[in-house]
Amino acid sequence: MDLRFLASLTLLLGLFFVNTNPTGGQVGVCYGRNGNNLPSPAETIALFKQKNIQRVRLYSPDHDVLAALRGSNIEVTLGLPNSYLQSVASSQSQANAWVQTYVMNYANGVRFRYISVGNEVKISDSYAQFLVPAMENIDRAVLAAGLGGRIKVSTSVDMGVLRESYPPSKGSFRGDVMVVMEPIIRFLVSKNSPLLLNLYTYFSYAGNVGQIRLDYALFTAPSGIVSDPPRSYQNLFDAMLDAMYSALEKSGGASLEIVVAETGWPTGGGTDTNIENARIYNNNLIKHVKNGTPKRPGKEIETYLFAIYDENQKPTPPYVEKFWGLFYPNKQPKYDINFY
Repeated sequence: MDLRFLASLTLLLGLFFVNTNPTGGQVGVCYGRNGNNLPSPAETIALFKQKNIQRVRLYSPDHDVLAALRGSNIEVTLGLPNSYLQSVASSQSQANAWVQTYVMNYANGVRFRYISVGNEVKISDSYAQFLVPAMENIDRAVLAAGLGGRIKVSTSVDMGVLRESYPPSKGSFRGDVMVVMEPIIRFLVSKNSPLLLNLYTYFSYAGNVGQIRLDYALFTAPSGIVSDPPRSYQNLFDAMLDAMYSALEKSGGASLEIVVAETGWPTGGGTDTNIENARIYNNNLIKHVKNGTPKRPGKEIETYLFAIYDENQKPTPPYVEKFWGLFYPNKQPKYDINFY
């Protein structure tokens, strides 16, 4: 038999088996690497497997991390950093090379789920104009590689793109961001890809301590706090997520799903940041996202906790950026958390 045919068949079978849908593991974990005291990628992926964490978000491609993920059965959201946007947008060959280097070279053993092109790109950023063209070129590269339908291309936004978020039904985008959000939404709708959203009840609470109750931010409020007829909201997470859904519905994105690509609660460096609040938030979140939101009840919310480790090289201030880890850099857990 032709050896080239055998090699192609092996790759195709590998792509089939490593890209089938997962069973369970709805909540993943972000793997940030801004620290000089962190365990090796191999140790970290072993920790993911030990704790039954079945999905990971990576902010940039790294050969050691991708090699460690081979054969792990962990689904991967791979980030294309903002610093690449201009070059990838300006050249299809650059996009093809990026996909070949960081995706195709590992596709027979790594379960890629999404490529997040850019992270929290602001309308004021000089590279904002390159975001959607970069998404389009990466998508074309994925299709050319034969991975269309297996890997979805998207981008990550934060709640700052909203002009209004209270009550959730009033959610709408800021006028100035629509020059970017409109083409993002059109692209995602055409590709049936989700929007990735970094959603932090902590920052909303810490910035509005007098107006937002702590139990509302931690999923521990005893009853509905916000009335938005015909819905009622018992936690801030649902309210923020449904505000984003409302904004999408008003902007041509009613069909889109949202993946919560970052959320969590820090253990130090800020207002009400401690191990107990982090434990309460993250454990409640894992249970809660199985049930959907008032606007989309019964539909599981794909969610990623930030982050696997504390990162001592995060820029400061604010100092709170350093203390989001579920684990200390020695791999010891800060508190009990159950991904099963």
